Amino acid sequence: MKMHGSIRVAGLVASLALAGCGGSGGGDSGSSSSSSSSSSSSSGGTAPPPAITFRNQSVHDPSVIKVGTEYYVFGSHLAAAKTTDLMNWTMVADGVNNANPLFTNVLTALQQTFAWSTVNDLWAPDVVKLGDNKFYFYYDSCKGDSPLSALGVAVAESVSGPYTNKQIILRSGMTGLSDDGVTNYDARVHPNVVDPNTFFDATGHLWMVYGSYSGGIFILAMDETTGLPEPGQGYGKHLWGGNHSRIEGGYVLYNAQTGFYYLFTSYGGLAADGAYNIRVARSQAPDGPYFDSAGTNMDTVRGNPNVPFDDASIAPHGQKLVGNFQYALATGESGTAEGYVSPGHNSAYYDAGLDKYFIIFHTRFPGRGEQHEIRVHQLMFNSQGWPVMAPFRYAPLSASPTAVVADVTNADVPGAYKIVDHGKDMLATIKPSQTIRLNADGTMTGALTGTWLHRGNNLVDLALSGVIYNGVLSRQWNTNANKFVVTFSVQAPAGNSIWGARTGD
Repeated sequence: MKMHGSIRVAGLVASLALAGCGGSGGGDSGSSSSSSSSSSSSSGGTAPPPAITFRNQSVHDPSVIKVGTEYYVFGSHLAAAKTTDLMNWTMVADGVNNANPLFTNVLTALQQTFAWSTVNDLWAPDVVKLGDNKFYFYYDSCKGDSPLSALGVAVAESVSGPYTNKQIILRSGMTGLSDDGVTNYDARVHPNVVDPNTFFDATGHLWMVYGSYSGGIFILAMDETTGLPEPGQGYGKHLWGGNHSRIEGGYVLYNAQTGFYYLFTSYGGLAADGAYNIRVARSQAPDGPYFDSAGTNMDTVRGNPNVPFDDASIAPHGQKLVGNFQYALATGESGTAEGYVSPGHNSAYYDAGLDKYFIIFHTRFPGRGEQHEIRVHQLMFNSQGWPVMAPFRYAPLSASPTAVVADVTNADVPGAYKIVDHGKDMLATIKPSQTIRLNADGTMTGALTGTWLHRGNNLVDLALSGVIYNGVLSRQWNTNANKFVVTFSVQAPAGNSIWGARTGD
């Protein structure tokens, strides 16, 4: 789970012992918070148009599944929420206690799991529906200051439970031989068995990625009938991370149009000072190898074994989608300026009915400490087949009080923008927005200078210091401006992303 970035230890020996789960704490402080916001405008004495509303809930490490018209997210501490519009969330469950409706007497049902991890807590789960029309809940529990973890599966007739435990699948953190009776467990190279994500490949075969800090992200081939790993794999195949590098929360999304599998991970620590940020790599095969745009095989990206929680070795690699930032209020904008702190542990989903891709994650916020909430942004794919993330949280164009079209023409682009360059760093600094102008002659002036080119079909290129950033234009709801505005999200081959939101002419 993504709740392990706040540990501070002194000395290499101590840090290696603690690094298996990545740390502890950070999730409880915001796990029950909720808030509502709405946006509307009025003109003179006429009635205001319909408001765009958001009802926020707190589910740490949200993993998404859609059932009928409802999206469910399941997260750490046995929390769950649901929505029909990806904007207004309702809590379904929360808390590892016998009153939680997802399990009948969870403390008894998962007693073996808790006995192994030595804590009565559950971390980031995943739910998938298999061919028997039953729902499989992949749960995990970790001690928190070590990789002493157990990962198992429970089954239910309904997505909302109650789930009946089936069995423990994997254990980690042991001294000596692991469950396969062959592997001598080593936390530097073997996984901490948490953060499962199951997915179907293009041929209908089931896989599970999992892992956190410790030995990194691994993948197992799964049996689609039983929901269990195919035999003889041990911990499976290594994909990314290792030597206690701060990489966790693997999640795979397939795009049939590009033909790539996209493996998302979170770098850094989850807490407000942890600099959590979301990265992605891609592969033409579900079990990798996964590469970033620079051609680096993620299997080689891991920390220096002699440096506890070594960020320097991993920061240059992977396409960074989002990190800490805050927009400044532009002329005509009001309210609390939008921004995120330690956004991470995402899931992702393609909605065929909407023909849209979404990324769902938790985030903290500037000035709000450890409080966290669910956020949903649209994912779009640039001309190079890489996902870029919309600069504002998702709201459908159909919700606009006035008619808005999805197409952004060349004539719609020129104007003033506030931008955020997310960079490639893993620092807790909150990046402030800057201002630029995209001019009608194709030049860019202001905090960044260069040129821009509308490629058609809402694709755009920015040229900065000889580097081409490929991206996508769209219209997104700016809560501070109380309207849909033209935005862009672009990405460089080096993996850093820049967001832009139009603020005026």
